[in-house]
Amino acid sequence: MKVDKERRRQYLEAYEAWQEQLRALHQVLLEGKPMEPPRLKGLLSRESRAKDRYDEARLRLLGLEPPEGALEP
Repeated sequence: MKVDKERRRQYLEAYEAWQEQLRALHQVLLEGKPMEPPRLKGLLSRESRAKDRYDEARLRLLGLEPPEGALEP
């Protein structure tokens, strides 16, 4: 499968950004790292937005368009 270089770059960036947020979230949820509620709320929001960007980049990589109203990368 031939992949557009720009879409590949966007996908890899989005994937790495999501994984970074997910690792931070796992430290709190799975490893018990203490975090104040306001900071946890921010972390949850960042992880969610990063996942949305990853999902959109993945769809574009596959040649599909994200649904209307989705976040732009």
